[in-house]
Amino acid sequence: MIKTPYLLFLGDAPDQLSAKVAQGIRDWRPENAVGQFRMEGCEADVGLPDMSLEEARAAGAKTLVIGVANRGGVINQDWKKVLVTALEGGFDLASGLHNLLRNERDLAAVAQATGRDLHDVRVPEVRYPIASGRKRSGRRVLTVGTDCSMGKMYTSLSLEREMRARGMSCTFRATGQTGILITGEGVPLDAVVADFMSGSIEWLTPENNAEHWDIVEGQGSLYHLSYSGVTLALIHGSQPDALVLCHEPTREHVRGMPGYALPGLEELKELALKLARIANPDCAAIGFSINTHKMTEAGALSYLAELESRFGLPACDPCRFGAEALVDVLEAMT
Repeated sequence: MIKTPYLLFLGDAPDQLSAKVAQGIRDWRPENAVGQFRMEGCEADVGLPDMSLEEARAAGAKTLVIGVANRGGVINQDWKKVLVTALEGGFDLASGLHNLLRNERDLAAVAQATGRDLHDVRVPEVRYPIASGRKRSGRRVLTVGTDCSMGKMYTSLSLEREMRARGMSCTFRATGQTGILITGEGVPLDAVVADFMSGSIEWLTPENNAEHWDIVEGQGSLYHLSYSGVTLALIHGSQPDALVLCHEPTREHVRGMPGYALPGLEELKELALKLARIANPDCAAIGFSINTHKMTEAGALSYLAELESRFGLPACDPCRFGAEALVDVLEAMT
């Protein structure tokens, strides 16, 4: 188990979105984070006190968590001095990057010498099966989006919070490093060998009571040329009964690919349902989760109302206005 509380390491994150791991922990498990550590040039801020390593240790922090999610998931060499000093000062290290802590010889050597632990959460710990396609009892809802890093995890956690408040039987199923650091378990899907990705999601969402909902955290996008494979594995492995379609209308292009425009929600709905119904012919799109954080409140409400009128489905920003309308549909399906 990763020891809490954490000091969240933002390093030299160039923008707020690059610190999404730290932000997710801050938003959903604030009791587990005492502060943030930012290097010179860091452009992100998750709203926690800035602390030195010494101050964080005095405040009770036990693990330095790398809260940065950069392209390719690599450990920046400029971070090494801080990471080594943290180990020497009594911190364990935790990371969800593809570039594993345990494979960095200098970090591994210092950890061994100081008796500290290195936690790589993006390492599959289970021998996952190849997907069987077998139907399973219980219900599943999956978040899918027009792009990556636009709110699929936040939507899933918002659904869980509202469903639990209503006494509904449900489980948030983490499929990425941030979700795993928040909940303590899950499948690091993008680190699973390709042939076993769908099978890992079958394993993650097993047989359950008829009224139980697995809320499956979405990853990537069918329209993102870098990450579409994980999205399709989630769709086929989870055999969803319901899809929540996620979108950020103020984005100008697919993240990291300026030459590719975001698809429309009509396109996403049609394609995602077509693929989902291969595994579950009864799958339905039950509504929209819209990331409106760059819009005024009036503009956001107008946009959501227009979507509801156009599609005849509920549209909300779960973080800004709540997820009640989406949960109403899921509750009616139970």
